[in-house]
Amino acid sequence: MKKGFISWLGLMQIITAFNSADAQQTTLDPVTITSSLSEKRSSETGRNMTIINGSDIAKLPVHSLDELLKYVPGIEVQSRGPQGAQSDISIRGGTYQQVLVVLDGLRINDPNSGHFSAYIPITPAQIDRIEILKGASAAIYGSDAVGGVINIVTKAFNAQNQQKDKLLNGQLALGEYNLVNTNVGGFVRAGKWSVDAGLLSNHATGVQKVGTRGFFHNTTASAGFNVRLNEYWNLSARSVYDHRDFDAQNFYTTYLSDTATELVKSWWHQARLSYQKNKSGLSIDAGYKTLSDQYAFNSISPANQNESKLFQSLLLFHQQLGQQTLLTTGFNFQNRAIVSNDRGTHSLNIAAPFASLTQQIGDHFNLMPSLRVEWIGNNQAEILPQLNASLRLKDVQLRASGGRTVRAAEFTERYNNYNRQTPIGRSIGNPWLTPEVSWGYEAGFDWFSKGVLKVSSTVFQRFHSKLIDWVFTPYDAMPRKDNLTPGTDYYLATNIARINTTGFETDVQYRARFAEKQMLFLNAGMVWLYSKSSEANPSFYTSSHARFLSNFNLQYEVGKWGVSLTGLYKVRNQQQAPAINAHISKDYFLLNARAKYSFLKDRLAAFAQVDNVLDRNYSDLLGSVMPGRWLQGGISFSCF
Repeated sequence: MKKGFISWLGLMQIITAFNSADAQQTTLDPVTITSSLSEKRSSETGRNMTIINGSDIAKLPVHSLDELLKYVPGIEVQSRGPQGAQSDISIRGGTYQQVLVVLDGLRINDPNSGHFSAYIPITPAQIDRIEILKGASAAIYGSDAVGGVINIVTKAFNAQNQQKDKLLNGQLALGEYNLVNTNVGGFVRAGKWSVDAGLLSNHATGVQKVGTRGFFHNTTASAGFNVRLNEYWNLSARSVYDHRDFDAQNFYTTYLSDTATELVKSWWHQARLSYQKNKSGLSIDAGYKTLSDQYAFNSISPANQNESKLFQSLLLFHQQLGQQTLLTTGFNFQNRAIVSNDRGTHSLNIAAPFASLTQQIGDHFNLMPSLRVEWIGNNQAEILPQLNASLRLKDVQLRASGGRTVRAAEFTERYNNYNRQTPIGRSIGNPWLTPEVSWGYEAGFDWFSKGVLKVSSTVFQRFHSKLIDWVFTPYDAMPRKDNLTPGTDYYLATNIARINTTGFETDVQYRARFAEKQMLFLNAGMVWLYSKSSEANPSFYTSSHARFLSNFNLQYEVGKWGVSLTGLYKVRNQQQAPAINAHISKDYFLLNARAKYSFLKDRLAAFAQVDNVLDRNYSDLLGSVMPGRWLQGGISFSCF
């Protein structure tokens, strides 16, 4: 814990040193659509939100979107492999299935496994902004929005708000372990048409693993367009191909015989038809995702073959009822399906009408009640209410929120190892799982100072019942023993009776320009968490989240030079796996750095980058060893 406070002390000293400068006013309270599906200042939503500009992503020492999120305040990313191989996302101690990832309004969480949530089908160059909403959000977004929502807004789907008509940028990097990184994309607007496209490709071989050397070949290619049909109607669409081929040694097991590889290929298609006239707005969204997952435990084991599909449609209607009143109503339908030699053939339908009212009372008070009714398969209807409130007092915004959430079990939790004659690993699915439910509450404030500094603090609690997690279970207590080995202990997907989480988080955002070519941007935060379970045997994922987390990203530019840092410090429960000589340490500190020099009127830059500067030996999940110090360098460009 001491290291975390030292890190924060250093960051706050930087703020103090520069805050006395005659800083230019910057936007720390941007307009967001994530909390209510309608435009609202982030401070007025009643929620703790973090918003990342797309232009900032290319300046940081990160290679993929999951690596970017790892250094966003309040988000814990548990990486199994580097540079987009695989990561689990946690917000406020929620499991990896309890964070909903949304792309231009549609969910991308895969029905097979939440382990695929970080396979976000977009490239950094196409991102307009990323909006992170922390806490219960099921009344608006439905199942899975328990710990929070990550909503990615692209340039094509938000074409009308782009400041430039043409933009092309990218970078090429080379490094140790035969590393080759390519990240290029652009946006063009001409008349009624707008187009964005991008390519992100990360490749390396020879990364040191346990007794072997690993690899990854991860590529995302995406294109989208927007066309203004007439004064009132607008059409947007996108298609993405995502390909990830990587070693998966000890990603899911701690067996010495685990030399796994995994190949994940997916297609993502979405379209939106929208209408806006006077005080009324209507949008119709549809999305279709197919994902193929091939997992081989070792060279002699037959591979798991999983084909999952997700179809969804979303109807939204906005009506301005008065100068201070906005009504949003909608209907969401999802069909989730899987065909698998390991999990069988299954499908699930989800349907949900919902409504949200945004009411401004006076000049400073905002109230937003929301309600959703969700039918998940053959389960009884779930009633999901939410109430957000905010009050502005000069430079301080007070806020509070409370709501009920629900999450249906994914196909892995229900049917993992269910169709196999001999299970791979000891995680066993449970088809009798029921949806988990929780109530979440929070209260906090945002303080704004001189247009350059924002400090947000929040206290939150979440009360879970029937939470789904993997629980250590002896053979004799297993509900189904058809393909199990007597005397063997397993991890059974189980509805845990109760688990309560209490936490406190503080975020700091500082952005200032001191001269024509001198800029500092800092985004930092820390979270304390405590979870208490009614189960005698602790469940797997609720015992593995960080108890203290501090993470940050920082950019400093002066003249033609620039330096950027990302880092984190976390404290968690220790774990051991003697069979493979693996362990989870009680804490670790991670730091990455990039230095650049710009020329040709800042259109071209050369950079050097070091991942894991301090060469820490660490793992986020037991057995999945992350790389040590990694040297690389390259060039970046920006045109128009």
